[in-house]
Amino acid sequence: MILAQFQSVGRDLCAQGLISYAGNLSIRLGDRLIITRRGSNLSCLEENDLVETGIDKNDRCTPLASVELPVHRAIYQETSALAVVHAHPPHAVTLSLIETELVPPCGEGSPQMERVPVLGWNMGVKPGGLADIIAQALKESRIVMVRGHGSFAIGQLFQEALNYTTMLEESSKVSCLLKSINAGVPRK
Repeated sequence: MILAQFQSVGRDLCAQGLISYAGNLSIRLGDRLIITRRGSNLSCLEENDLVETGIDKNDRCTPLASVELPVHRAIYQETSALAVVHAHPPHAVTLSLIETELVPPCGEGSPQMERVPVLGWNMGVKPGGLADIIAQALKESRIVMVRGHGSFAIGQLFQEALNYTTMLEESSKVSCLLKSINAGVPRK
């Protein structure tokens, strides 16, 4: 059952263009978490692509986990989330290079996603980095962007985190289109 949940979300992320194949997923199980393996292809996950490890401490499986494990751990330590989706939505990533927050245009968002903070400005951003900053931001928002890298969404279920990721990318597409048609057009 757990594998099927991971497979469904991984396929959806790929089919919607929210990842090429990379990204990572995790769920919390008490003081443990299950996370996708380092380098796994989310579009076709198998049982050996899932790694169970501790939220607070390393064990023999820890080196196999995604490089984003420190971020997932920090999120579970600081929030009540039971699921995390890390994706690379292309329009949102593009906007994150020029905006300090992503605001869905004209009511395209939901009350839980009115403004999406873009983290990592004036900082070195690398996979697994900014863990504490991301976790703190997710106390106030259900989804955040890391500048030029990707989004981290939380939920009580995978579907909830996936929905935030999808809403962010859809609103980012609209924003990108608006910016492209308004470029060079004089305002009245």
